[in-house]
Amino acid sequence: MGGLCPQLNESAGNIMSRRLRKGALWLKPVLVQCAWAATRSKNSYLHGQFLRFKARRGPKKAVLAVAASILTAAYYLLRNQQPYRDLGPLYLARLDQDRTAQRLVRRIKELGYEVQLRKAAA
Repeated sequence: MGGLCPQLNESAGNIMSRRLRKGALWLKPVLVQCAWAATRSKNSYLHGQFLRFKARRGPKKAVLAVAASILTAAYYLLRNQQPYRDLGPLYLARLDQDRTAQRLVRRIKELGYEVQLRKAAA
């Protein structure tokens, strides 16, 4: 048991704890070190995931999310006996290109520029 998923103990609207669950004492530090190393490798899915989470939650929580992703990926790789296949840093942005484009247009307009979008010719 990895213990990398955060728990949320709440009763009547009062938040009691948001700490990580208890898990294997040796596994969490190893996964966090692996996550820090994975975030430093450019052009990888884990680096892209780290940057997305870091912008919203900060670097330490982002690293824990990456560590949890590593643990999940390791489980499925061992279960299915398949090699690791990196999805690339822009995998999540490519899933919904229109939404990503509209978000970027909105950010550019907030900076005071005019934007006109056209699909690129194939």
